[in-house]
Amino acid sequence: MTKKALINNKLIIRFAGMLVMILSGFMVLSTFWSFYYNEIHAATSLLLSAVITFVAGLSAYMLTRKHDYRNIGKKEGYLIVTTTYVSISFFGALPFFLCGAIPNFSDAFFESTSGIATTGATILRDIESLPYGLLFWRSMTHWIGGMGIIVLTLAILPILGVGGMQLFVAEVPGTTPSRLHPRITQTAKRLWGIYAGLTLILTLLLMAGGMDAFHSINHAFSTVATGGFSTQNNSIGEYSAYIQYVIILFMILGATSFSLHYYVLKGQFNKVVNNEEFLFFLKLLAAFTLLFCIILLLVNQSGLEYTFRKSLFQVVSIVTTTGFTTTDYMEWHGFLWFFLFLLMFTGGCIGSTAGGMKMIRVLVLIKNTRLEFRRLLHPMAVIPVRINKKSIPQDIIHNFLAFFLLYMLLFMAGSATMTLFGLDFTSAIGASAATLGNIGPAIANVGPIDTYADIPDPAKWILSFYMILGRLELFTVLLLFSPSFWKK
Repeated sequence: MTKKALINNKLIIRFAGMLVMILSGFMVLSTFWSFYYNEIHAATSLLLSAVITFVAGLSAYMLTRKHDYRNIGKKEGYLIVTTTYVSISFFGALPFFLCGAIPNFSDAFFESTSGIATTGATILRDIESLPYGLLFWRSMTHWIGGMGIIVLTLAILPILGVGGMQLFVAEVPGTTPSRLHPRITQTAKRLWGIYAGLTLILTLLLMAGGMDAFHSINHAFSTVATGGFSTQNNSIGEYSAYIQYVIILFMILGATSFSLHYYVLKGQFNKVVNNEEFLFFLKLLAAFTLLFCIILLLVNQSGLEYTFRKSLFQVVSIVTTTGFTTTDYMEWHGFLWFFLFLLMFTGGCIGSTAGGMKMIRVLVLIKNTRLEFRRLLHPMAVIPVRINKKSIPQDIIHNFLAFFLLYMLLFMAGSATMTLFGLDFTSAIGASAATLGNIGPAIANVGPIDTYADIPDPAKWILSFYMILGRLELFTVLLLFSPSFWKK
């Protein structure tokens, strides 16, 4: 008879409590802007949220006995990461709810989850009406979720030791310590160092383009995290060409594997220029930008530079799963909607802040499909899939195939569910694809100038679950629903 696995529940509660306490510190930071702009009610709401969050986290932390963090196993790792993302999404909703900016808690949770999962889907119809402190907190949720609060914890709390490995793997699939440093804490420090550095550089570049400090910081948070929350109702559309090009560059950098950023800093440029996933990523962006530019020039006959910039921005925004917009692409020819929708199933490079299926999976599946024709002609031949001149093990290919199948099944299930809640077919498939892929704006009634506000509350909770699923790349969450997970 199968025995139940001995999962350390107290360890999970204790660790989640510690991370919730860290979240409260970020809430306190957000009050600076409230006090600066004399928004006393918003500052009070943020501080009250911080106190509630801290007390809840401290209670969970203190009510569980001390445990050795080095004993974190795979199961505990998956449970801690999933529990943490649900918890910080819940507590992250408090500032919106207590301030009254989002009086419906289902909406507040949706907005918070969208931030933490770096999705960028919103229920807000008038973003600019929010107090500055809440706008900053909204962008901060992106920045926390982009690189990951657990990776941050590993960087600042080396006491976790080797136990942090399971957490790292569960939150950041594809980036292994061997690529950056054999010690997990050093890997986490390098990742967050690069992440913070890119954020600072982008902030300064945006300020150099005429954007004030507040909006520059907020947009830097959203861009490097490939999240998509803007402080403006028109997203990036009202800003200059210079700012749009700068944001395009940093959306690409945010969606590039942070291992490659590290190699650049080390002067190992050959590892970047010869990286097949990165080259495939750039080629895909170039090909679809050219396609969109040609179609838009033929249909709208606008200026060349403007059309190119509009095409490049939207392709990069969708592929990197950032979700910024500069135009209402629903006014484009329906032929382009189809390709925008397809691009929602791509994503950035693995080990980046981008969501989606990731370029490496798309590339491996394309290569494996192409080689299958050769295998049919030469059934006795051993023809491996190669990436960067190295053979990809069959178990990795099987994992990618399983991921693709699960992703498509979830997309179809989400689409069907949304139609049950009254969404039209186009809006339903758009909402399902955009939340699972952490993209944000989709098509039809959840397009670039619309919001998710009119979707029924139960559907918002389902889409919130999809956002967490997408952020943690399916398996981390879905394993918890497997009966074998709870068995020894």
